[in-house]
Amino acid sequence: MNEPVGMADTGSAPQRARCPRCERPLKTCLCSWITPTANETPLLILQHPLEVHQAKGSARLLQLSLQRGQTQVGECFEPAALQTWLAPAPGEARQAVLLYPAQAGLPAPSASASELDPARTRLVVLDGTWRKSLRMLHLNPLLQALPRLALQPDAPSRYLIRKAHRPDQLSTLEACCMALAELEQAPARYAPLLAAFDAFVADQARFNPRP
Repeated sequence: MNEPVGMADTGSAPQRARCPRCERPLKTCLCSWITPTANETPLLILQHPLEVHQAKGSARLLQLSLQRGQTQVGECFEPAALQTWLAPAPGEARQAVLLYPAQAGLPAPSASASELDPARTRLVVLDGTWRKSLRMLHLNPLLQALPRLALQPDAPSRYLIRKAHRPDQLSTLEACCMALAELEQAPARYAPLLAAFDAFVADQARFNPRP
């Protein structure tokens, strides 16, 4: 007996429709929270592969909102490619600075936001869980050699939909907004994006109960 047209079993689940802009399933589309933000200091996001399709992740909203930023996905990067991403763009003289706390056994020069020139800095951030970001740091010696900027949050994270293992842990979006605001001495510039992030977290909480 012939199969009715369109009813054949392909052996795989149907693909969910995705937004062409944010690339998320339409049910969890990010676009209503995208907040164009003219950051002075460019941002390089090095994203762990397991974060790419993480519905609760904040890096995609950050990437779509910032005017100056790029994202590269991987865990152990090819050194020549990583060096290219870290290097200044033609006509610029920017130093790459890693947004990451000091780690025992991985010494690196420290940097403070007050000492850095936003016009001469490229901020590098690792997007992944605490364990995975530490593994990325171990696997990429070029990242270990970068000066490190550590944050001192004065309030708990707004990121209530993912579990933090330390009280000073922030989401990628929160950490980058805080660092950029300090570097550029422009907290008001990032307040609208943080407000949009609050709305995103509240919406995600409907699908993801608090851990």
